[in-house]
Amino acid sequence: MSSLEPEELLRALFDAAVSAAHPEAGMRHYLPEPPKGRVIVVGAGKASAAMARALEEMWLERHHGVPLEGLVVTRYGHGLACSQIEVVEASHPIPDAAGEEAARRILALVQGLTQDDLVIALISGGGSALLPLAAPGLTLADKQAVNAALLRSGAPIEAMNCVRKHLSAIKGGRLAAAAAPARVVSFVVSDVPGDDLSSIASGPTVCDATTFADALAVLTTYGINEPHAVIEHLHQAHDESIKPDDVRLARCQTHIVASPQVSLEAAAALARAHHITPLILGDSLEGEARELGVMMAGIARQVVAYQQPAARPCVLLSGGETTVSVKGSGRGGRNVEFLLALTIKLAGMADVYALACDTDGIDGLEPVAGAIVGPHSLTRARALGLDAHDFLERNDAHSFFEGIGAQVVTGPTRTNVNDFRAILIV
Repeated sequence: MSSLEPEELLRALFDAAVSAAHPEAGMRHYLPEPPKGRVIVVGAGKASAAMARALEEMWLERHHGVPLEGLVVTRYGHGLACSQIEVVEASHPIPDAAGEEAARRILALVQGLTQDDLVIALISGGGSALLPLAAPGLTLADKQAVNAALLRSGAPIEAMNCVRKHLSAIKGGRLAAAAAPARVVSFVVSDVPGDDLSSIASGPTVCDATTFADALAVLTTYGINEPHAVIEHLHQAHDESIKPDDVRLARCQTHIVASPQVSLEAAAALARAHHITPLILGDSLEGEARELGVMMAGIARQVVAYQQPAARPCVLLSGGETTVSVKGSGRGGRNVEFLLALTIKLAGMADVYALACDTDGIDGLEPVAGAIVGPHSLTRARALGLDAHDFLERNDAHSFFEGIGAQVVTGPTRTNVNDFRAILIV
């Protein structure tokens, strides 16, 4: 058994997962050779600034004297200074004018290139909201309204990004198409279930198999029928996203340089080093956060009662992206909502501890990664007059964990492979 206290071990597992999510090693492995012409770097996402700095360092080391130029956009507070690549910040998850202007400039940077030029695209989770360049006939306000409605709806990320791609002038492969005939090499940090390239940041440099009809069906399913301009745009179905057989993508290569599975494996290796048996339950678990919390509590109970699917001490590891159908007005996030539902269902069961955090350091809209709980969490809450069921019903899990002093605060990690969950049974 580990010499660390359970809460300390959980935090160490999370830190190991986040460290494994930084893309430097993967980028170094796939670093392209310089072209005859220009090297343009573009990118978007929560990890884009860190990726840009790492790229500059690697490029200087390997290709000294070959200049880089370009622009990446990241979330407010996630920027880093670079010497050749411009870094700008914009709003996430609701897009703003700064993101719109950055997307416009990025699209302009890749136009007019030749086959002797190279575009390096640095793509990571969050890029959808950070590249809000609307399709002709739509406005930023239209996209903001749809984004807000989708976030409230509980729609999975694939469905949200299907809509975003069909309201955009840059997503769904359109950025790569604009760069043709230049070579395009994309480095991608995956934050979506199954590492679906067309969903990561809504796939600005890869083909897209979804259609306007698919996007319209998403809005219909979730009861979203405004703004009128958006619905009309989807019905008209002009300018489809870039399909797999499009010749403009012939010189595009894409490399996943960090992913949820790699982070889970890093946490599992650390668990084994502390004589804890790790079980990776999946890197792409989806569904309502609170429902997944109830299910995971059932697995933990099975371990305690029957030593199945593993004997104690063990840790259940999982990743992916759950959703929250917002009904209350609280400060909820999907990781803390999962954790609060799990805590309620476990009802103070001895020897069970859990952590749920977002690897970008921000769960929902709060500058808080998530929280850690243990057998005494509900007892502590009751002593403080906090009703866990009430907080869950109001989607106010952040306030609950703040009240009992259980929050995990990391600050911006400048990477993002989505949710990380660990349930430790000692």
